[in-house]
Amino acid sequence: MRRPLIGITLGDAAGIGPEVTRAALAGGLLDPQFDYQIIGACPGAVPGRPDEVTARAALAALEESVTRLQSGELAAVVTAPISKDHLAAYGFGFPGQTEFYAARFGCTNYQMCLTGPHLTVGLVTIHEPLRAVPDLLSTPEIVRHGKLLAAFCQQRGQPSPRVAVAGLNPHAGENGRMGTEEIAVIRPAVEALQSAGLGATFSGPLPPDTLFYRAAQGAYDAVLCMYHDQGLIPLKLLDFDQAVNLTLGLPVIRTSPDHGTAFDIAGQGRASPASMTAAIRLAGELVLGRASRP
Repeated sequence: MRRPLIGITLGDAAGIGPEVTRAALAGGLLDPQFDYQIIGACPGAVPGRPDEVTARAALAALEESVTRLQSGELAAVVTAPISKDHLAAYGFGFPGQTEFYAARFGCTNYQMCLTGPHLTVGLVTIHEPLRAVPDLLSTPEIVRHGKLLAAFCQQRGQPSPRVAVAGLNPHAGENGRMGTEEIAVIRPAVEALQSAGLGATFSGPLPPDTLFYRAAQGAYDAVLCMYHDQGLIPLKLLDFDQAVNLTLGLPVIRTSPDHGTAFDIAGQGRASPASMTAAIRLAGELVLGRASRP
């Protein structure tokens, strides 16, 4: 019987994606229950020199992965890093790959999540200007994201996950003296999540300046963050070489390394394949987890 196939998109071939993918495939750390295949090609790409050709090849690989996921040929996709700046000039109208896959699969209930050995974080808002974040937060949106994050923890073997919910403002607003979002928006969401019968414990809103230290020490299984850098700065500080980016809520499995194209070191043999290896391994884990569920 044919083994399930995990596809790995090319990414921008002028970045470190091709080299970390090759190293991950050759590293002997991947699950032999799967076959693995690079999607896309860009012969002649020069490391560190992205151009129209590398951008178009990266976009073509993404579109091919969607077609093959929809047909059932791929069990999962792992996406190498792209240059969103370069792609934007050639028809890529999304802030990131997370939004691309959500749009292609018609998914509105999705979340950008990153997980590593020390932290798992889910983001309520993703690629948004910081000044826009307070207006984008709402109690229903936080509840929606909390449910997705708790379900992911349960999928990975934590039947009663402890989810911390970060405040937006310094000191979680200090009872309204430093902002009212915690009182008006976040706390009602935490209360709704706690009473929703999800089998998870939700705590918050908690001061972000101490929350991540406690989470990294094991007090929580995941942290629900209000905006992009609130979650990604601590995660990348602690787990940069081993963290994985994944999109929760999709009807398919999509993971990615937690780093970008790193054009400045491409082709120099300095890029670690650890995050790509972790992304491929997590994709396989999630495929097996779906197959085992009734």
